[in-house]
Amino acid sequence: DVQVVESGGGSVQTGGSLRLSCTVSGFTFDEADVGWFRQAAGGDCEQVSSINPRGQRYYAPPVKGRFTMSRESAKNEVYLQMNSLKPEDTAVYYCAASFRHLNPAVAGRGHTCGDRYLDLWGQGTLVTVSS
Repeated sequence: DVQVVESGGGSVQTGGSLRLSCTVSGFTFDEADVGWFRQAAGGDCEQVSSINPRGQRYYAPPVKGRFTMSRESAKNEVYLQMNSLKPEDTAVYYCAASFRHLNPAVAGRGHTCGDRYLDLWGQGTLVTVSS
């Protein structure tokens, strides 16, 4: 089955750290950009970071310098190391994939986040940062 599954959310105090994991199955990192997105309660969905098949990373300005995205192809996992967490980082964090070529296995499973359309989404994991 083609899917992405997040884990690693939780509650921390301001300044703390968490590491999120996303396990992908049914595709390889050569086939898709994989990213982390978040949505706070009552807020809009926003992109946090992404990594493309060549390993190039993007970070949104609010998290640049604090969050680090990595991947381990042998384990089919991507990670989001979040340091110096702030209350405004509180949100449900989603792992999502955008395929370079049409993948019929994910038909109808995508939706937008901000101005980006992603083909495949996980269920999300909640991160809560208390002051």
